[in-house]
Amino acid sequence: MFRTFIVGAVSAVALTFSASASAQQDRFGSATEAKVMLEKAVVAVKADKAKALAMFNTGEGSFKDRDLYLFCFNILGGIITAGPPAILGTDVRTLTDPTGKVFGEDLFNAPREGTTEVSYMVPRPGADNTPVDKVSFVARAGDQGCGVGYYK
Repeated sequence: MFRTFIVGAVSAVALTFSASASAQQDRFGSATEAKVMLEKAVVAVKADKAKALAMFNTGEGSFKDRDLYLFCFNILGGIITAGPPAILGTDVRTLTDPTGKVFGEDLFNAPREGTTEVSYMVPRPGADNTPVDKVSFVARAGDQGCGVGYYK
C-alpha cells in the first residue's frame, strides 16, 4: 500500500514538472517555427506585396505567434515597411542593440549577400528590459528584405 502511494506520488510530481517544462517551451517560438513563418511570408509578398505587408503589421494569417513576428524593409532604401509600430518607417540600417552593435546594417545586407542569419541582443517582448540573444532569419522577397527572429 505504502509502495503504491510512493509510486503514485513520484509519478504525479514527474508529470507536473513535465507539463511545466512543456508549457515554458510553448510560450516561445523556435528556430524551426521562425523559418517556416519566413518561408510563408516570402510566398505572401511575392503573391501580393501590399496585402502581405498589411497582414504582417496586424499579425493576421499567423504572421505573429507568441514572440515570433515578421519584419520587412525595402531592399533599395532600407525603410522598414512591416514590423513593430515603433520602428515602422525608419531605416533598418540604423538599428542598434543595447550592447552598441549596429545589427541593422547586417539585416540590410543579408538578402544581398545570401546571409540567412543575423545575431544580436534585444529584450524579449513582454519581458523585462534584459537583452537576450536573438537570431533573425532574413530572405529576399521581391523588393523587400523580410525576416523573423527567435530568442535563444
